[in-house]
Amino acid sequence: MSEVLRGLSLTGRVAIVTGGSRGIGRAVVERLAGCGASVVVNYVSDEDAAKSCVEAARGLGAESLAVRADVARPEGADELVRATLERFGKIDILVCNAGVWDGAPVDELSEELWDRVIDINLKGTWTVCRAATPSLKLNGWGRVVLVSSTAGQRGEANYSNYAASKGGQIAFAKSLASELAPHGINVNAVAPGWVETEMCREAFADADVRRGIECAIPLGRVATTDDIAFPILFLCSEWARHITGEVININGGSVLCG
Repeated sequence: MSEVLRGLSLTGRVAIVTGGSRGIGRAVVERLAGCGASVVVNYVSDEDAAKSCVEAARGLGAESLAVRADVARPEGADELVRATLERFGKIDILVCNAGVWDGAPVDELSEELWDRVIDINLKGTWTVCRAATPSLKLNGWGRVVLVSSTAGQRGEANYSNYAASKGGQIAFAKSLASELAPHGINVNAVAPGWVETEMCREAFADADVRRGIECAIPLGRVATTDDIAFPILFLCSEWARHITGEVININGGSVLCG
């Protein structure tokens, strides 16, 4: 392997991926595992999907562990970190991917729905970052990547709660970047647009809606999960060692933010 390619190696690193059993999370698990990282797959309800993801990571030659924990609750995040440290002894990489996409017009948006989306998407990012940071600091090296959204950059009608949670993630990432940089920890975010995941399946079910979405994307297609996972892998590697506080737009050109 050339010196340049060695910068992409994650051998010896330990990663946690929240919401890691499906969609973008699973693709991230597989890409990190393929580059040598040991990966903890966090999930809430779908045990079969989590087990399948762990087996896929092991099939790539990586150690892997599934941990059921609701990171919307501080005690869930604490348990996730505890289980990781018990198994692997450290944490090097944290990918905050757990999230839901649900909304309503603002005059119909219930407190329950507002709280649910904010708790999972934004509070769940804070809880796991808070729990993992002491271990990251001990290493003097770390990578944290938050999976935000174009909705957090431009807003999204009828999903104001979701957009608020994703915009909050971007502000949180920038704040942590300056806070944790003295400890050798880089913190960045990615902002995907439309992605081929179960979360978007209902929106894509109508062929006319799907065509309209694709026509609004300059590159002419919806992203695959690997289209998101590969930039996250880059941010977790030595190739991105001088990048922190950044938001990488992964949307096919549909939202052109500086």
